Amino acid sequence: MDALTPAQQELYDWLVDYIRTSQHAPSIRQMMRAMKLRSPAPVQSRLEHLRAKGYIDWTEGKARTIRILGLASKGIPVLGAIAAGGLVEPFTDTVEHLDLSGLFYQTGNFALRVIGDSMIEDLITEGDVVIMRPVPDPEQLKNGRIVAARVEGKGTTLKRYYRQGELVTLKPANAKYLPIEAMAHRVQVQGVLVGVWRGFDPKP
Repeated sequence: MDALTPAQQELYDWLVDYIRTSQHAPSIRQMMRAMKLRSPAPVQSRLEHLRAKGYIDWTEGKARTIRILGLASKGIPVLGAIAAGGLVEPFTDTVEHLDLSGLFYQTGNFALRVIGDSMIEDLITEGDVVIMRPVPDPEQLKNGRIVAARVEGKGTTLKRYYRQGELVTLKPANAKYLPIEAMAHRVQVQGVLVGVWRGFDPKP
């Protein structure tokens, strides 16, 4: 591929970082702000040069379809399917890559290590690491979501969240435990579950 000018390189590097982090393409206005430009024309010119030189491509007539070309696929290779009941044909070829960067590195996301077994019926057990996303507006949180919630005077817990009026119920996923009930003003939702990471000992 042809070399880039400093201005083109700046936009290209920003695009690579933005798309990897956000998992979608930016708008022209976002690119203008990032490049500190007041007009879309310079951005469009740089994009055209990047496309002509083989660094990016997009779908004509559709917004936010910029794709980065020529980068090695990131993530863990997904080689096919494996049966947990009967048998399937052995896998050989990589069919896709599992890129977890959008989950683990999305701005604001944080991780917590699980202590206890109150969520085992939701397949979350002690030692797991849960990935949480902040909740900007708890009023919009749907009932039934798994959250990290701090209950005033009781501490923080991982439970399913239900709210009816001003009463919040935090329900465990283990029949051994009772739900926690508290008034909404005493409950601070710190994050909503977006992923669970579990490591296994690779030793035979």
